[in-house]
Amino acid sequence: MKKLLVGFVSLLVLAGITAQASDLIIESKEQTYQEQDSKIKFNGDVKVTVDDLKVVGDKADVNVTKDSKLDTATFYDKPYAFEIKKNKKREVKANILKVSLITKIIHAEGDTQSVVFDGKTPVVVINADVQEYDTKTGVMTANGMVTMKYKDIETFSNSAEITTDKNGDLKKLVLIGNAKVKQENNESYADKFVYEATKDVVTAYGNTTSTAITDDGSKLILKSSYQEYNQKKAIFNASGNVRIWYQDYYAVGPKVTLYPTSDSNNKPNEAYFTGRSSITQGVRTIYADKIKMIMKPKSFDAQGNTRTVIKNIGNGDDNMTLGL
Repeated sequence: MKKLLVGFVSLLVLAGITAQASDLIIESKEQTYQEQDSKIKFNGDVKVTVDDLKVVGDKADVNVTKDSKLDTATFYDKPYAFEIKKNKKREVKANILKVSLITKIIHAEGDTQSVVFDGKTPVVVINADVQEYDTKTGVMTANGMVTMKYKDIETFSNSAEITTDKNGDLKKLVLIGNAKVKQENNESYADKFVYEATKDVVTAYGNTTSTAITDDGSKLILKSSYQEYNQKKAIFNASGNVRIWYQDYYAVGPKVTLYPTSDSNNKPNEAYFTGRSSITQGVRTIYADKIKMIMKPKSFDAQGNTRTVIKNIGNGDDNMTLGL
């Protein structure tokens, strides 16, 4: 996920209208102005240039304030904004693009798509109903069917908020509403994801579910109210009605920490439950104050006030199915 976030930050440079003085150049086949409309209208091959930022469209207008200042430039009919620096190209497409010349906010609405290219190869792709970037605060928001793709990483959410510092480096990413992060066979779901760049930590809140593939190819499913993933250490912490499914194991507890092993390529291999927990295998359930569950080699260890319950003894039913 970190690779996605770092790659995505470079897109924000697209909003190249800064607080410093810049020349604004507007070209078109036709320009008209009527004072009662308080708008300058541009038609035919409209091109707006501010520093390295260029916006191209068939039609645009610029609002004029009462004190004769230019306010907002609005482009219609699927305009296109782009910036090229060395081998990098950044572009935004939308049904309508609005560029505030006063507040320095770029607003894209209607089938918006932002793309960062390395040469001719798209590196980052962001789609949403609406995208907006405030160059003063360094905050970009996207709303409505938000998707982000970076190489093999994809995110989905109802909305997203990205905060950068004055140098354009990422500070924080927030995904809100039906949020999902997917990489290869690993997936995570939550009501909300927060990524703190300085800590390199991803936190998931509300109805969180993470699915990972372990070294032996088995699926491990972790559900809880809260999850935190330290990307540097590849450590998961989860709390609040924690449940883990792994092969024929089903473990429950208030808190768990998942660790990788040195040869597991950051894949989860050891789960440590703290607080009164239980682990079920077949008809047998073990309760304990602490439970250690290992995926490879498969085993578990229960300690502290242990109690074992075996269900349905003598009824001839030796099978027990655990479902989600």
